[in-house]
Amino acid sequence: MTLSTNDLCDFDDGPVKGRKKTSSSERRCIVTRSHESPGQMIRFVIAPDGRIVPDLSGRLPGRGLWVKAEREIFDSAKLKQAFSRAARKEVQISQGLLNFVIEGLANRLQDGISLARRAGEAVCGFQKCRERLAANKVGVIICALGASRDELGRLMSGHRSLPVEWVPERVLASAFGRDRAVYAVIAPGALAQRLMADCKRFSGVAETSLPDPIRVSKEQAEL
Repeated sequence: MTLSTNDLCDFDDGPVKGRKKTSSSERRCIVTRSHESPGQMIRFVIAPDGRIVPDLSGRLPGRGLWVKAEREIFDSAKLKQAFSRAARKEVQISQGLLNFVIEGLANRLQDGISLARRAGEAVCGFQKCRERLAANKVGVIICALGASRDELGRLMSGHRSLPVEWVPERVLASAFGRDRAVYAVIAPGALAQRLMADCKRFSGVAETSLPDPIRVSKEQAEL
């Protein structure tokens, strides 16, 4: 798909007279009008035929229209009106736009974990994860939805401060080329940060039922 390069300026990226000054790294949601970091939002561009196209990597040319990554916003009847208002013209929204965004983010999660694996920054399996944790070489723990809470507690023994991200099991298994995978860890760095940002966006639009934060017993924490 070839997109127009006539307007390379992101919507609401620059200073506007009379508007409250915000961080240059923030974007404004076209529906809620709130300012958020790009890692909490979905960027869209307009194709030459007027269709709204998700830009999950934030690299497509064209005016950027930003929407906060929340399911309620995507289900709102105000979304199409907000797109047209921001684009200053009528636009076309695919009936399957939300599903396209969800699947696209799931693919980004899989690709991000795969990239970390190929770079030697990610491993899966309980024992390998424990070894990385013991060596203090973990930036984020990844857990498949539906995994045992007790086993996760044992995995995290002594490492309660580390963030835990939950992903569909198929995503984690595919990233490691396995039929099944439950736990993985990624080393601190840019790939771990990318994974956490994509997880936040995915859970926001997919309305994934995430488990409560893991609580590790005093005995486990001292192991």
